[in-house]
Amino acid sequence: MIYWHLFLAFLQIGAFSFGGGYAAMPLIQQQIITNYGWLSIQDFTDLVTIAEMTPGPIAINSATFVGNQVAGIPGALVATFGCILPSCFFVTFLAYLYQKYRNMSLLQGTLATLRPAVVAMIANAGLTLLIPTVFRNGMVAFTAGNLQYRPILYFIAALILLRRVKMDPIRVMVLCGAAEVVIQLLIR
Repeated sequence: MIYWHLFLAFLQIGAFSFGGGYAAMPLIQQQIITNYGWLSIQDFTDLVTIAEMTPGPIAINSATFVGNQVAGIPGALVATFGCILPSCFFVTFLAYLYQKYRNMSLLQGTLATLRPAVVAMIANAGLTLLIPTVFRNGMVAFTAGNLQYRPILYFIAALILLRRVKMDPIRVMVLCGAAEVVIQLLIR
């Protein structure tokens, strides 16, 4: 039964996660935390970190990770298959339709209409990750001891390095990780 739940959960994620990995985060969170309770919010933020660091799409990496956590290797295979199955069908069908109707104004208007929704989903994913990282209790509350300053400094530094200096994102991730390792070694 767990395999069926894994397959259905990630089939829905694969079918409705338009806009890429970050846009899929609210859907993944809804399925694995709210609907099934497979992971906690802290485990979810760890999942996003691992899924982002490993090669491949975030949704597929998440499916593999969650499937493995819940039901071992067979669970990872079932969840991953459920996640990629809708894409295989959609891409084949949409490629055919796009080739046939790509110059049609209705199609262009529909694609333009989807952009704001995708931006909102990506913003939601960003806030879902940012809030538990910056606030110890996972809720926006400016109380004593709740605000974590190092993640805020890393965020600002990473934003400057990415936007102003135009540094490679991988280098920024490595620098932030190395900075935290050095700080942890100095604290001990």
